[in-house]
Amino acid sequence: MTELHTHTAVNLAVWGDPIDHSRSPDLHAAAYAALGLHWCYGRRQVDAAGFADALGGLDASWRGLSLTMPLKEAAFAAAVTRDRHATLTGAVNTLHLGEDGPRGYNTDVGGLARALRRQGIDGVGTARVIGAGATAASALVTLVDQGATRIEVVARTPRKAEPLVALGAQLDARVTVAALGTGAPAPVDVTIGTLPGGTRLGDATTETLATAGGALLDVAYSPWPSSLAAQWQAQGKHASSGLAMLVEQALLQVRIFVGGDPAAELPREGVVLAAMRAAVGLEA
Repeated sequence: MTELHTHTAVNLAVWGDPIDHSRSPDLHAAAYAALGLHWCYGRRQVDAAGFADALGGLDASWRGLSLTMPLKEAAFAAAVTRDRHATLTGAVNTLHLGEDGPRGYNTDVGGLARALRRQGIDGVGTARVIGAGATAASALVTLVDQGATRIEVVARTPRKAEPLVALGAQLDARVTVAALGTGAPAPVDVTIGTLPGGTRLGDATTETLATAGGALLDVAYSPWPSSLAAQWQAQGKHASSGLAMLVEQALLQVRIFVGGDPAAELPREGVVLAAMRAAVGLEA
């Protein structure tokens, strides 16, 4: 692990557009306080067109960036190295900045996996992904890493899911695509919802998905419950909000910013994780 700089000015931030809703500053502030690091983690509204200039304007005090919509593809292009999950998904949500250039990571995949395990799900046979954006690619990789061999992607625009079919083939998993709101889906063990927060789906659609959906992990967390989660709950099924995934992926980002390695545990990591969960109102 690299030395922890407790007194040197260190800047980090989350960038995206929009960005005011982000809970990342709460999570990271809690983590660095628990670690005794006086690091500054802020937020900045940056769109895709302005990303390159914003990145180029950072000075040597900047240690890292968290990236959200719509910057994950631009961050991927800017990275001089990329981890396996970033390479597979074409998305970078974490840049570790240094003299050798920005190193790119996708911690959404690991965050999803850790959130599933926290639900007691460690191994998946069949699964469904709702949505076809960048987060859907991370969900697909997560599910394959958890053992899934058959995954259905349900999308409002099925053609947008074609890259996910190719990604599944690359990972030796069978991925099929269905239009949202059509047909009777086959039962699956797990559903991961990747639609933006506030997305409204018809009652008939959500009821059908919930009936055949197994446990739900919805990456949305505001407002909560999402329209998906409300239907799962109405049927007495477990539904977990995206806050669980947000915390876990942020923990991996902290590992990267502190030690340069998402696999290297932090000092007193249990205490750090508990502080991060408390910062967003989750039980330790």
